Amino acid sequence: MNENIYELLKEEAKKRDSEDELSYEKPDPLMIAKKYSDEYISLICALFAYGNAKQIVKFLDSLDFSLLDNSQDIIEKYYYRFQSNQDVIEFLNTMRLLKKKTSIETRFNEGYKIRQNVMDGLESIISYMYEVNPYRSRGYEFLIGKIPTAKNSSPYKRWHMYLRWMVRHDNLDMGLWNCVDKKDLLVPLDTHTFKVGKKLGLIERKSYDFKAVLELTESFRKIDFNDPVKYDFALYRIGQEKKLEF
Repeated sequence: MNENIYELLKEEAKKRDSEDELSYEKPDPLMIAKKYSDEYISLICALFAYGNAKQIVKFLDSLDFSLLDNSQDIIEKYYYRFQSNQDVIEFLNTMRLLKKKTSIETRFNEGYKIRQNVMDGLESIISYMYEVNPYRSRGYEFLIGKIPTAKNSSPYKRWHMYLRWMVRHDNLDMGLWNCVDKKDLLVPLDTHTFKVGKKLGLIERKSYDFKAVLELTESFRKIDFNDPVKYDFALYRIGQEKKLEF
């Protein structure tokens, strides 16, 4: 890794470790999740985190999270990009059932603890979410994602972002979980950070897929083996704010 890139990432990660980075002027779904510091609400925030950041935050602000503790039928009208009103209602019902039956951390750990592999943990929790609610649609399944398998090459960006929030603890991430070692986390790679990572020489892979996630995570481990995902938010802001001329 280029020494200048190494220093840039360390400097940016240190500078970005501030709650000032989360505001309506700098919208991020994490700012809504942090209002509640709850693993269930945080997962909702993470899984709806696709598209324009301002629109994501606007939608999350419109949700009534008290519905997770309410036994009455959900009658609110919610629509978001690929999700119909029924998709959103069923997803909230799934989260309500999940909260009633188990801790997300506990269910995740059932898979993770065997090999200390976060993908095994995701397989455990995603499988369980599909078990508790038989509803299926394209929008609903897009939101939750496919059950991880060896053949599935998805980067699982929104899920890895959620894990970053739950496991790491600093001025950005909440650190609500204790079962996962932060050294095992993988980078929440999206198409934008993939492009920036390639430009900076952190990724050589041409395809935006799970192997690119592993490659970028390994690049970050060369800076900090015990906390590689520390540099995720910094890389995101570098690209978003066009800090470098490519």
